[in-house]
Amino acid sequence: MDKSKTILITGGAGFIGSHLCETLVSNGFKNVFSLDNYSTGSQFNHIDGVNYIEGSTTSIKNLINFTPDYIFHLGEYSRVEQSFDDLNEVWTSNTLGTFQVLKFALNSKSKLIYAGSSTKFADGGIGSSQSPYGWTKATNTDLVKNFGDWFGLNYAVVYFYNAYGGRELSSGKYATLIGIYREAMKKGQSLKVVSPGRQLRNFTYVEDIITALLLVADKGNGDEFGIGHNEEWTVMEVAELFGGKIEILPERKGNRMSAILVTDKTRSLGWRPSKRLPDYIETLRLNNWDSLID
Repeated sequence: MDKSKTILITGGAGFIGSHLCETLVSNGFKNVFSLDNYSTGSQFNHIDGVNYIEGSTTSIKNLINFTPDYIFHLGEYSRVEQSFDDLNEVWTSNTLGTFQVLKFALNSKSKLIYAGSSTKFADGGIGSSQSPYGWTKATNTDLVKNFGDWFGLNYAVVYFYNAYGGRELSSGKYATLIGIYREAMKKGQSLKVVSPGRQLRNFTYVEDIITALLLVADKGNGDEFGIGHNEEWTVMEVAELFGGKIEILPERKGNRMSAILVTDKTRSLGWRPSKRLPDYIETLRLNNWDSLID
């Protein structure tokens, strides 16, 4: 990617977005902008050299007064089980907001890199219909592709598989599994495993995700750029890697059992994951379970 290009990241103050901002700035990009409503993002994630704009993607046309060359659209509602209770937020962010982002990208002639959801590939292909989150994300993926077919939108769709690493949320209803377990170990609490515990996940280090994102932005076009580590771990196995006391919780609606790993197109660009989950957990253990800002 040309370092003179202007980059807009929706959700740039969040977990993955802040790592993307940090990598771009450290690589010499001077025109990096974040649009975030701070529903899960934080000012503590701000990176020097990034221009931060607070607001909703539903108002992107009024908030962004420049023309981005690339738009990384990461700023959507992103939790499966919680989406049943947060239907209004899901609809506003993932349906209304993304529609506005698509129109803005088309009018700006920007390349859109859209973060889809690997729930699309879950449980034999029915994962996208198992929750409001999954449905809106799968619908948006179709809409992105249609904007390409109908209007010539330049786009690439990526799919993250269970990102982990520094700055992930460790408390609250939007916390990630690795963040929750790290915090529990730090406080001497039990590790809660939702029944049946055999749910399979492909945990992927956040810096590996950023490397793939930038490759796809530069060289990828179209759909199905999955970004996931090839190793699978059950939720129970992850708890056992941490080594704490395990507490079994009842099953939850929308909790998928598995997802097909779709990474061939991303690997064809030369991407390979570099970090394994057990190595990261061991590093956390040696750091007395303090968060690692990588």
